[in-house]
Amino acid sequence: MLVHRGTSAQCWKYDLSQDRSLGGSVRIGQSQGSFLTHRSTNLLRPAAAAISVEQDDVNTYLPKGDMWSVHKFGGTCMGTPQRIQSVADIVLSDSSERKLVIVSAMSKVTDMMYNLVHKAQSRDDSYMIALEEVFEKHMAAAKDLLDGEDLASFLSQLHSDVSSLRAMLSAIYIAGHATESFSDFVVGHGELWSAQMLSYAIKKSGAPCSWMDTREVLVVKPSGPNQVDPDYLESEKRLQKWFSRQPAEIIVATGFIASTAENIPTTLKRDGSDFSAAIIGSLVRARQVTIWTDVDGVFSADPRKVSEAVILSTLSYQEAWEMSYFGANVLHPRTIIPVMKDNIPIVIRNMFNISAPGTMICRQPANDNGDLDACVKSFATIDNLALVNVEGTGMAGVPGTSSAIFSVVKDVGANVIMISQASSEHSICFAVPEKEVAAVSAALHVRFREALAAGRLSKVEVINGCSILAVVGLRMASTPGVSAMLFDALAKANINVRAIAQGCSEYNITVVLKQEDCVRALRAAHSRFFLSKTTLAVGIIGPGLIGGTLLNQLKDQAAVLKENMNIDLRVIGITGSSTMLLSDTGIDLTQWKELLRKEAEPADLANFVRHMSDNHVFPNKVLVDCTADTSVASHYYDWLKKGIHVITPNKKANSGPLDRYLKLRTLQRASYTHYFYEATVGAGLPIISTLRGLLETGDKILRIEGIFSGTLSYIFNNFEGTRTFSNVVAEAKEAGYTEPDPRDDLSGTDVARKVIILARESGLTLELSDIPVKSLVPEALASCSSADEFMQKLPSFDEDWAKQRSEAEAAGEVLRYVGVVDAVNQKGQVELRRYKRDHPFAQLSGSDNIIAFTTSRYKEQPLIVRGPGAGAEVTAGGVFCDMLRLASSLGAPS
Repeated sequence: MLVHRGTSAQCWKYDLSQDRSLGGSVRIGQSQGSFLTHRSTNLLRPAAAAISVEQDDVNTYLPKGDMWSVHKFGGTCMGTPQRIQSVADIVLSDSSERKLVIVSAMSKVTDMMYNLVHKAQSRDDSYMIALEEVFEKHMAAAKDLLDGEDLASFLSQLHSDVSSLRAMLSAIYIAGHATESFSDFVVGHGELWSAQMLSYAIKKSGAPCSWMDTREVLVVKPSGPNQVDPDYLESEKRLQKWFSRQPAEIIVATGFIASTAENIPTTLKRDGSDFSAAIIGSLVRARQVTIWTDVDGVFSADPRKVSEAVILSTLSYQEAWEMSYFGANVLHPRTIIPVMKDNIPIVIRNMFNISAPGTMICRQPANDNGDLDACVKSFATIDNLALVNVEGTGMAGVPGTSSAIFSVVKDVGANVIMISQASSEHSICFAVPEKEVAAVSAALHVRFREALAAGRLSKVEVINGCSILAVVGLRMASTPGVSAMLFDALAKANINVRAIAQGCSEYNITVVLKQEDCVRALRAAHSRFFLSKTTLAVGIIGPGLIGGTLLNQLKDQAAVLKENMNIDLRVIGITGSSTMLLSDTGIDLTQWKELLRKEAEPADLANFVRHMSDNHVFPNKVLVDCTADTSVASHYYDWLKKGIHVITPNKKANSGPLDRYLKLRTLQRASYTHYFYEATVGAGLPIISTLRGLLETGDKILRIEGIFSGTLSYIFNNFEGTRTFSNVVAEAKEAGYTEPDPRDDLSGTDVARKVIILARESGLTLELSDIPVKSLVPEALASCSSADEFMQKLPSFDEDWAKQRSEAEAAGEVLRYVGVVDAVNQKGQVELRRYKRDHPFAQLSGSDNIIAFTTSRYKEQPLIVRGPGAGAEVTAGGVFCDMLRLASSLGAPS
């Protein structure tokens, strides 16, 4: 048995004769059946310098209060000699009057020490080699860090300790077993050695420094499996006695290790070094406890899952507690208890980025402004869970049902993560680790076999593949609307919630959802509270004239939108017909053309959409189709079902087969996924939105009439005087107003598509074939094999066109190519008409469009929308407006 002898020559001894677990008959190294394992309280000083636990005299009073600052450095911070020196520099730069420094073993040493014990008790001869590796690691570190007498003294003690460890491990090897206390004693040497090396490194600067073996000070008692509670009164008494002998201004103490009230060595278990720092900080009533690590502070979410996670400046104790419970890498909940009772702040800082202020954990952060967004501090998830649902009418009003259910779960030994019960008491569900659910389900079926057979319980259901998303924030309790924001964000990301739990303290809201949705849900919720109200991942299909112009507009305006309107637009994909460019977090739009040329991969629309759908960095995704491709438009329904919003100037979907159009609109109305297509009719003109505004406010559409083609508007606005029709068409083609083949414009099909879109928006169920179209392409030229041939033969029809113009001019009229929606008679048409010169349609210039809405309210004088209706800039602008409209619907300020 390992004991702590409280004598003037106090020492730690392991007495084999008293430990039946090692056989009691083994004798190694020392007489009387015992061997010395750790001499005195300080491996580098004579045993006579140690203090006695029973000694009552106190020579120096232990000061307490703000003069103390406590620092804790983990294994990563102590991982190399250079880092140990950096730790010394940080400690020396602290201007506090007194400093207490808690250190862990060097990086990976604790695991190496546990491995030593495991190998020895497994009778694996390689434990000797493993021990030599531990020795070499510390000897090499000491030689790099120390010199002279300090180095000699440390190496002497290291040799002695390793020699004792070799004997101990040999005893374990023979017995084939190690008690917990013996294992704890072996493992604790890592902290002893790192504390000694750091104390020597600090002394090199001339600062007075002592090192403390916390097994002489911290007293703990077991409180459960793998858990201990500190004895504060006894620990404070022992610390006072220790300090009376070594009243240094800087004390380097071992983390992780302690002793029981019977002076048997033990540990504070995993994360014990943080716990040590908190306990010691409480004992000296420190001003602050700083936990040094390798991150800049506590993140608002796991940065491996949410790349946009931010460092939190402050957290309350309760928030940190809740986050720790749900798996966030903050602190173990027990670490917070000692400092919370004395209102001592904990600061998490990055040793490798000292300029970062870190995260302060304190009673109530004073700088929180109480805004709705600020009241939520963090998000955490737990995966690999199963939901158990116990349901039945016989549960309602029956006392003891819940008790019986959870007694079964307790007997199985399962850990219940979350509980939710309907107020009707008809059902109760709870989440347990997936690996434990089979045993829970089987036990519940056995326990409630009679109730299930009698129908009092209808089912015990197991839903596998679940995760928990927890939203944490102290101010949620006093801030209305938090739950609404959370569930709104989840709904808009197409996330289905299976169960909900919230305590009356409202420090956290917990939801259970499909594990496959967990990361997307986490990012959607985080984005709603921490990022821009509307962070949109954008995929551009068709980076041609319109798509390329849109990308340039986004490049110029994205920063302004983010700063002024809190709208964050990230283009994460661009695809053309042959190549595509993909990014997980956003393409640099200042060089999108170059990147598309140099870093693109072969275009594949299915992979492009999969990239958008599978991207969980951003919860809101939109595909912008800037093509005129029917096959691309045929995918809109599937994209919307995947939760991807769609924006397009492509008319093919809305003017295609009526059943497909109705199916598309039905899906749009039934989901939170949006479909915007303003630019399909008027490019940048607000035609669709004006029509919807009229209908949604109760107006009745009687007639819509307009010049819908910017190309044909330009042609007939310039077909005046003595100019020939073919000459004007050639000019329009040269200026880029027409399609490569002008027949595509002159056929009237494009205008017919716009008419059918407006007719359907007005409630008419018409097919494109129901619209009579007067084509401007002479019948004899329709079969021309090329655009060039068409243009060469078009002048032969100039005389016919001149005649029509002359007849119109003689009547004081002009020619205009128009589309008409006759809502009263439920029909539409596209034709060449004549209008008086004082008619609004006769007063256009350039390529302007004009649309007149005749309604019940605007019967005498139609509502007119007029403006440029063609060109890449205005069409791209119309698409851009739809993107902002989408952002507004997702919560951006209007």
